Amino acid sequence: MPQSIGQVAVVVRDYDEALSFYIGILGFTLVEDTYVPEQDKRWVVISPPGATESRLLLARAANGEQATRVGNQTGGRVFLFLFTDDFWRDFRSYKAKGVTFIREPKEEPYGTVAVFQDLYGNLWDLLQPRKPV
Repeated sequence: MPQSIGQVAVVVRDYDEALSFYIGILGFTLVEDTYVPEQDKRWVVISPPGATESRLLLARAANGEQATRVGNQTGGRVFLFLFTDDFWRDFRSYKAKGVTFIREPKEEPYGTVAVFQDLYGNLWDLLQPRKPV
């Protein structure tokens, strides 16, 4: 049986501010937003445009320890890799919408890449992989 990682949880401070960034600025799609009354939380799932397998679960920090992870889920390393079919389209769009890039575009053997921060400070690679020859 093939396997894949279907969802990755991103700890957020607030569901709606996270949705404003991921949907309003990055152009992600809302897959599900369901209130779970027993736990007083929402099940909020988003995905990049055109994605069929990968999704993000926006998980509101439920306690002080989780709150310390908002924006620093990987200790300052790049956390997620957003693949694109048109690097310059997305780079220019994100810059125009105020996304902060902490490493400018660079051509690497594996593709064109730049590092940006989400609204909490998590680091992402925006990457257009080089096509195999």
